[in-house]
Amino acid sequence: QVQLAESGGGLVQAGDSLRLSCAASTRTFSNYNMGWFRQAPGKEREFVATIRWSGSSTYYADSVKGRFTISRDNAKNTVYLQMNSLKSEDTAVYYCAACELWKDGSREYSYDYWGQGTQVTVSS
Repeated sequence: QVQLAESGGGLVQAGDSLRLSCAASTRTFSNYNMGWFRQAPGKEREFVATIRWSGSSTYYADSVKGRFTISRDNAKNTVYLQMNSLKSEDTAVYYCAACELWKDGSREYSYDYWGQGTQVTVSS
């Protein structure tokens, strides 16, 4: 069982930056592929970014490409989401997720474990 805890959310203005963190409670964090998803009010949860267990490969949703960066520190059991040039449409609850077996990193069904989420609100 892996527990994930997101942090770093908050209220920012459009154009600002924010870094989210997701700490994993497992000694084998380096075995897990990690992803970030988000859910805006009244909308379905959507894919944001994913990173392979080694950090060697990343993939982004088109809506965040060039503005967001996913990274990980396996020594700290933590995955990050650096968000720059934030827009009002980035307002959502952001979730991190983990899976051992790599399938399709952009699909929710690929992930076995989910965090509780952290709220990001971008005012325009």
